[in-house]
Amino acid sequence: MKIHKNIFFFILLLSCTVTSAQQTPAAKQTESVLITGATAHIGNGNVIEDSAIGFKDGKISYAGPQSGVSASEYNKVINAPGKHVYPGFIAANSTLGLVEVDAVRASNDQADTGDLIPHVRSLIAYNAESKIVESCRPNGILMAQVAPRGGLISGTSSVVQLDAWNWEDAAIKTDDGIHMHWPNAFRSEGWGFSGPSEFKPNKEYEKEIQAITTFISGAKAYLKGDKAPKNLPYEAVSGLFDGSQKLYINTDGEKEITDAVNFAKENGIRNIVIVGGGEAHKVADLLVKNNIPVLLSRPHRLPSGEDDNVKQPYMLAKMLSDKGILVGLEMSGAMERMNTRNLPFYAGTFAAYGLDKEKAVQIITENNARILGINDFSGTLETGKDATLFISEGDALDMRTNILSHAFIQGREISLESHQTKLWKRYMGKYEAGR
Repeated sequence: MKIHKNIFFFILLLSCTVTSAQQTPAAKQTESVLITGATAHIGNGNVIEDSAIGFKDGKISYAGPQSGVSASEYNKVINAPGKHVYPGFIAANSTLGLVEVDAVRASNDQADTGDLIPHVRSLIAYNAESKIVESCRPNGILMAQVAPRGGLISGTSSVVQLDAWNWEDAAIKTDDGIHMHWPNAFRSEGWGFSGPSEFKPNKEYEKEIQAITTFISGAKAYLKGDKAPKNLPYEAVSGLFDGSQKLYINTDGEKEITDAVNFAKENGIRNIVIVGGGEAHKVADLLVKNNIPVLLSRPHRLPSGEDDNVKQPYMLAKMLSDKGILVGLEMSGAMERMNTRNLPFYAGTFAAYGLDKEKAVQIITENNARILGINDFSGTLETGKDATLFISEGDALDMRTNILSHAFIQGREISLESHQTKLWKRYMGKYEAGR
């Protein structure tokens, strides 16, 4: 009897899992589509009123004034006067699809064992059927860089589109870069009987930097030699030296950013990106001189220094942009997977504190695309690029008006349903029936 009960519960669990799975990915585009009458936010700072955006075979075939194209050239026309069209938003440095339930260890693949593991590929752990991934699409987030966490050198990231059967189908740029977590020059010593924690110099700082330096030196020597015996960690960083991969250095402090930039220059690593950049404004001239972009942390946080303006994180995008630094927005931090759906509203906060609205849009479209190296086919509404875009009822950076009616990934119209939207409709029906 007990065995029969176990079988029953197993079947029940399986049926619940199947019925609550992600929507079936959309089929390849077969009919050409033209969106007319909307305000088009190109993603490069430009806006086209009364626009037309057309796409065929997954690629944008027209982006310009409505008067410049004939609707008869397209199979399907979506009339969108009063609405807004945007390129698909791009979430950088995210762990989307790597963790489903934090409390369930078996669903957590964001970090692996070891401090120096660049050969660990986050892409192969990406869960394309994640419910959290599904929850991002109704807010216009259609692409993401899936990045690893933990250790000094965490592994290799890849960029995915968010409507796929599996990680192979999802990948749009594989192994785009190596992620490094630069040591902190200061550490917080925890709360004790004597009072609250305080920041003190990290006695292990130089030792941790030396560990990274030794590894990189070893990799350079290995790659110049006969490569025997085979060393996967060393081979994984070869792209850092020939410029085919970027080094994403996660760090915030003024000293740490300076040390990290000098380290990269000394070791011949040409393409680096500062991730976090809480004090990047203090070394802006160094970043400009070396043409180094910054992926800023989410602005809804306190500043790193106790003497800083409490609103500094909100103003940081404008401060760096005004200096001529290429600025993007990344998603690491507390509750980062569920907060990824708020990506456009973080950009909206930058706009509320001085950054031009279209530049705020640009941060999570063209700028993130340029930083991730996918701007040749995404990030803006331009002829020849992927038709990864969406139509919003209003301003997509405002949670009150970011209401999507249509979304397309590579020309395929995707579902905007999610577990959350189903619950919303269910309980709205309940309350409306009770009135």
